[in-house]
Amino acid sequence: MNPAQKIRRRLRPAGKTAQAVWRWKRLSFNDAPPIFGNSKPKSGSHLLLQILNGFTQIMPYMYVEAEPVRTINKDGGRRTVDHVLEDLRRVPRGVIGWGYVDATPENASFLASSGRVNYFIYRDPRDMLVSQVFFATDMHEEHGMHDYYNSLPDFGARLKVAITGIDRDGLYMVNVRQRYEGVFQWLEQKNVMCVRFEDLINNRDATLNAMLDEVEKTGYRIPTPRQKALSILVNVIQPRKSLTFRSGTTGGWKEYFTEECKKLFKDVAGDLLVRLGYEKSNDW
Repeated sequence: MNPAQKIRRRLRPAGKTAQAVWRWKRLSFNDAPPIFGNSKPKSGSHLLLQILNGFTQIMPYMYVEAEPVRTINKDGGRRTVDHVLEDLRRVPRGVIGWGYVDATPENASFLASSGRVNYFIYRDPRDMLVSQVFFATDMHEEHGMHDYYNSLPDFGARLKVAITGIDRDGLYMVNVRQRYEGVFQWLEQKNVMCVRFEDLINNRDATLNAMLDEVEKTGYRIPTPRQKALSILVNVIQPRKSLTFRSGTTGGWKEYFTEECKKLFKDVAGDLLVRLGYEKSNDW
């Protein structure tokens, strides 16, 4: 990050707060419940982030945090439980937080406490893997798998590694089944609304309405009329504005999964797709 970017980052909260004061004609932003948007990487986090930013236009929140809370550092190292929990607690009241946070007992206890609103977005594992391979290979040179993926002969070879995981020569990445263990942990939480990426694309209005209902379950009433609120959220969903945008569609995995990759996925993942509700059986 260059000096100019650092200055803008430091000034952002004050500027966003001033905009919110002007928009809502208030100085206090303690009425609306705390909101946290959570995701597995490459599973629709930036789509969720656009929706959260839309929330600031329909409810009195100051802004959405610029930086996500992470369980895993960008360099691949795992952060301590205390550090993650400290970051979660640091999000001010009236500010919407987001991140990539595992469902440890400590995180789940804090986020799923009474009066809070939590969204967790997840995606078809096959589409997630395709997205991860493209991202690490072509979009993010600092990704831990970037050099290794580019050393492989083709996309199919990279996809196989993404499916099986790797643990050698200083590289470590869990297999696809292990990746989704954390998804099931969030699915089991009572006070967390789990959202499929596919539903935000293919069943958008109903899913957005359900997300707004989740806010009002706390007893808070959204001041913007529902139809206007829905229209605002629809307009802010613009996947192409994401720096990591590639396709923004569902089912794209079919273009990249060869029969060999399908068999490997089934061998490694077992009944994962059935448990997640993406398939009725392993005959796909």
